[in-house]
Amino acid sequence: MPPNDASTDAGIDPAASAGTRTDTAPGACPDGDSEDTLDLRLTDEFLALFTATEDAEADAFGDGAEGTAQPARAASVVPTGDDLLDRVVDWGPITTDAGVLQLVPVRVEHDLPLISRWMNDPAVAAFWELAGPQSVTEEHLLSQLVGDGRSVPCVGVLDGTPMSYWEIYRADLDPLARHYPARPHDTGIHLLIGDVADRGRGLGTTLLRAVADRALDRRLACARVIAEPDLRNTPSVAAFLSAGFRFSAEVDLPAKRAALMVRDRALRDLL
Repeated sequence: MPPNDASTDAGIDPAASAGTRTDTAPGACPDGDSEDTLDLRLTDEFLALFTATEDAEADAFGDGAEGTAQPARAASVVPTGDDLLDRVVDWGPITTDAGVLQLVPVRVEHDLPLISRWMNDPAVAAFWELAGPQSVTEEHLLSQLVGDGRSVPCVGVLDGTPMSYWEIYRADLDPLARHYPARPHDTGIHLLIGDVADRGRGLGTTLLRAVADRALDRRLACARVIAEPDLRNTPSVAAFLSAGFRFSAEVDLPAKRAALMVRDRALRDLL
């Protein structure tokens, strides 16, 4: 999410752990006699993986209603040395009705002046809160670029023209996961349309759908693309809805009340 909430650029500690399994091992005596019990000791790594998998399969809303989001229980497992977003740099050009979009990972020395100018647009600053000298935007970008790859800031280049700023991030590894029922490999999207002339004509909807579907195509372990625009930002919420996301819940985040938007792999051909 934008920097008015910590989830864009901060790390995440594991959320509350799941309960310990107490199933009786095969051959164990039901009355507690351990003489015939097979004593299996599982490694911490296996238990962590089992917890993440078990939580992913659970319905975190309990009765299936999505009116109120509950904090996630799962602690996501980060494979050592793994590319956490399946190399956004290699996602390739995306053909859309508006032209060919390329997500180009940010190079601070090249892209900072442009992105900082966009952040100082009053309409953008109201939600991103990164207005000010270039150093403000630079700090925000570097906090992602020097991390472990769980968030990748990109410039959206449409038919050769830089026109948007994107953050593709692992929602399940982000502090956001404390505020909604996260599942392993949930992929998050933030979008900023740079120029006023590109806003209000459906361009955001077209690009959001295209990028969300590319994420699902390239990240086979990902079942959902997540977004959490500020509820007050009605044009943004409307763009996500038009792009095939469904409204899942209202979520109270540290600096905003957000609309949790979800694009499901299973529903992508229906929405």
